[in-house]
Order: sequence, then C-alpha cells, then structure tokens
Amino acid sequence: MKLYDFDGMFDKKISAFISKNAGRLSEEQLEDLIPREYEKFGDTPLKSIGMSPRAYYAAMGAEELVKCLRAHVKNGVPVPGFLCREAERRPECTELLLPLLDGGEEGLKPYIVTILGDNERAVPMYMELVLREQDGDFKDGLIEMIKQNADLVKERALECYSRGEQRQLMLEILSCVKKRDERVFNVLIKEFRGGDYVQMLAGYLAAYGDERALGYLYEKIEEEGLPFIEFQEIKYAIEALGGEYTGGRDYSGDPAYELVRSHGAPSADIFSAFEENAEGGKKQ
Repeated sequence: MKLYDFDGMFDKKISAFISKNAGRLSEEQLEDLIPREYEKFGDTPLKSIGMSPRAYYAAMGAEELVKCLRAHVKNGVPVPGFLCREAERRPECTELLLPLLDGGEEGLKPYIVTILGDNERAVPMYMELVLREQDGDFKDGLIEMIKQNADLVKERALECYSRGEQRQLMLEILSCVKKRDERVFNVLIKEFRGGDYVQMLAGYLAAYGDERALGYLYEKIEEEGLPFIEFQEIKYAIEALGGEYTGGRDYSGDPAYELVRSHGAPSADIFSAFEENAEGGKKQ
C-alpha cells in the first residue's frame, strides 16, 4: 500500500494558482474557490496513480482503509481528507475504529473522532476519554461532540458530578441534556444558588431551557452587590428563557461597566477583554 499526501499535492497546486493570480481575486472569492477546487481535485485522475484521489480510497475495503489510516499516522504522512470521508461513509469502518479509541496508536484518535463524529456508539467512549485526556485541544473537540448528544451520557455525568469529578465540566454537559430530568434541573439550580461562578451557571440554566429557572434568576438579579458582569449574564438567561427584566441598577464605578461605557459597545463584545485584563491577564 502506497501512502499519498493528496492534501499536500492540492496545497501546491492551489498555492501556485493564487501566486499566479495575485491581486486578481478577493479574499471572499478565494474562500469560495478553494473548497470548490478541492472537490474538483478529488475527482481528477492523477497520472502518478492512474485514478483520482477519491477513487483511490473508494477502491479499498474497510480493513484496508483503516490500515491505510493507521499507516499514515504511524509514518507521519498527512492524512488526506478524502481518506477520512471514505471511511466515514462506511459502516464497516465504524466497527473497526471504535476499539481503537481506547488504546490505539498515538496521534490516531483525533482522526477517528473526525470519522466517527457524533455516532451514538462513540459518544459514551468520548466521555471516558474526556475524563482522562490531557490534550486540551483534543479534549475540547470531544466535549463539543458530547454536548451535542448529552442525553447519551447523562447518567455518567451525574455520577461523576456526585463524586466531584470534573464537576464544572459535568455541569456544562448536563446543561445540554434535552430530555427534562428533575435531577439535572436540581443540580443546576443548586449550583446556581450556591453563589460561585454565577455568570457561568446562569448560562447553563439558559442552555438547559427550563422556564422554572426564571424565579431563581429573578431572585438573584435583585441581590445587592451583584457585579455588573453577573448581572448581564443573568439578564441574558432571563431573556433566553422567555422572561424580561425591566428593573434599573446603577453600576457607575463598576470596572466592567465603565469599560463597556468607554468602548461604547455591547457588553458581550468586551467581557473577554475585561476578564483578560483583570488580575494581570488571568481570567476571573
């Protein structure tokens, strides 16, 4: 089996084209052009192999596709998108790739996740990986997949939360559960009323979407000494759940409020800047 860096071949071709047409194409035109040309490249027969990149992988069986993927990773040859796409459309590849999520070769798992996506059989395995994964970027990708299918791991998330294992992450996952569950609602409310990370937890209540949380949000937004950032996030949560807050509060002197006013921009646009500036660039 020969390994081809088809994406590298395409990059050379498109780079040459862009250099040749420098100044003639706008950034927007290039954004449209590159994906379109990549698809055309996938169906263009190449003299070096006598077939197109897409046809090269279509001719392989499932076992050969997985073997090819593993060989690319093992030998440090970039994995072509056409290989991943072909494996993605083969149910047989799913059966072969699932076991490799646990204990496969180093560097292989991100490609397996790309291929399996939000496959319902893979999501519980993603959850187990998240609980022990150290690579931040890879872990973030897994979390996004899990959040799209949070109901599949609800019981595991509740179990981890009760044990105090990555509790903030478990709350984030539980906030994405779609089927209503009193246990999930009670956990989110308990944490919100606990007083820590109020703005984050208000966002979780908004994401969960249970209108019963409105009473707790209204109660919290009236508290004396509520920081402006927390006020804004609670107000957003109220509106997201179909409520409305019409009370007025004076935040003159609050650093976040003054930053908003000085920028003359919506608060959501500058909250991150405020947090980065606070405590020497460390987020609150």
